[in-house]
Amino acid sequence: MENQQIIADALKELNYKENKVARILANGKTEFVGIIIPDLYHHYYSEMLSRILSTYETFGYKFLVFVGDKSEETERRYIQELLSYKIEGMIILNHTIPSEELARLPIPIVTIEREDQYISSVNADNYMGGYQATGLLARHHYDILIHINPPTPENVPAYGRLKGFSDFCREFHLKHEVILKDFGHSYKVAQSQPVTVLEHIDAAYSGQKKGIFVSNDTHANALLNLLVRRFGHLPDDYLIVGFDNSPISREAILPIGTVGQQIDKLAYEATALLVEQMNERKKRNPFPWSIRFTRS
Repeated sequence: MENQQIIADALKELNYKENKVARILANGKTEFVGIIIPDLYHHYYSEMLSRILSTYETFGYKFLVFVGDKSEETERRYIQELLSYKIEGMIILNHTIPSEELARLPIPIVTIEREDQYISSVNADNYMGGYQATGLLARHHYDILIHINPPTPENVPAYGRLKGFSDFCREFHLKHEVILKDFGHSYKVAQSQPVTVLEHIDAAYSGQKKGIFVSNDTHANALLNLLVRRFGHLPDDYLIVGFDNSPISREAILPIGTVGQQIDKLAYEATALLVEQMNERKKRNPFPWSIRFTRS
């Protein structure tokens, strides 16, 4: 104990700083995790990223982040770049590369809310969320219920929102329509796409009370802003519900009803699951790579 104190005092006096590179070479652990996220325009993704980064205090892992552009080629390049930094694991929210391909990577992978047949994933109960959002609209006795969702493959968890909406409407024999329209992944695109959707709704259901369930809060806010700019307020014949419970639902010009997706828990559980897998991998193979010295 006395020797330990002497060493500690000496380190303090010398203002010793740990050489992290030397430690990495010694134990083979970089303590870095890669993240690939589709964009930062959607408030869901920016909030998810913030929550994942905050897990550093709990798990001690640092993060290297790439923002994707919906291109498989670009995402593969990002993955190779991350692997070159000897990351220990990866969290992926992009939808471009199939899980079968991701499963062949030499490190643990955890995804959030994406196709996950061959890899571990953390997902919300999208079906029940869609069902509950539709129930909220139905309680207000609107003439037509409308769900706006980007085209979504059935093997992607978010498809459950569409199915939950459709099942509720059919179960209670409610007049409804599903509009498959991608509002885009940038502010510029998201200002133009809702215009055509709103024109269709106004023409098809003029004079009727319209309850609209939008697949995420960012696009629900874009639709709300368009209505307020057009009429100076949210018309009485419109009710909008979003999905995610991201900050924009509370910060919009008018608070948007939303289905809580518990982003903080999704982020924490995804990181915890990845850490568990990385720890198991270290038990089987303590060194992610080997260094061999040869005599010349």
